[in-house]
Amino acid sequence: MTTAPQHVKDAASLSRSASDAVPNRKRGGDIRVTLSPVTVGCGSGFGGVLYLGPGEFVTRHYHPYSEEFLHVVAGELEITLDGQVVRLVPGSSVFIPIGVDHRLVNAGTEQAHCVFHLSPLAPRPELGHVDTEELVDPAGADPAVGGGS
Repeated sequence: MTTAPQHVKDAASLSRSASDAVPNRKRGGDIRVTLSPVTVGCGSGFGGVLYLGPGEFVTRHYHPYSEEFLHVVAGELEITLDGQVVRLVPGSSVFIPIGVDHRLVNAGTEQAHCVFHLSPLAPRPELGHVDTEELVDPAGADPAVGGGS
C-alpha cells in the first residue's frame, strides 16, 4: 500500500531548537525533548538532546515499548547495557533494544553532548520509562512528550 505524499503548510512548525526546549533533570543530566507529539505532532517516536557534565549520569532504566538510538556529538561517555560497559566517543552511536536496562555516565573531563531518538511511542507517556535506580530528582516531572513516551 502506498501513501500519498503529504504537503507542509508551515515548515517552520516542524522545527525546534534545543535552546527553546525545557531542560529535564529528573533522571540526571540535562535532557531536552525537541521533536515529539507535543512539539511537532509526530506519531512514531520522539527525540532530542542530552548534555552531561563531567561525572554526571542518567539513572539506570529501560523502555518497555521503545528502541533508543543515541549518537555522541561531544565528550566521552560510558553506557552500561545489561551490566556490560561500552565506551562512547564523539561520532559513536549506540542502539538500545526494547527492554534493555541502561545507564549513561560522562566518563570524561568535559561536557558531553548526545542526540537521541526513541520509537515507537509507548501507549501512554507514563509507560515509557521503567526506572531501576533511584532518580536524581524524584519529585521532578517527566519530559513533556505527549502521545506516547
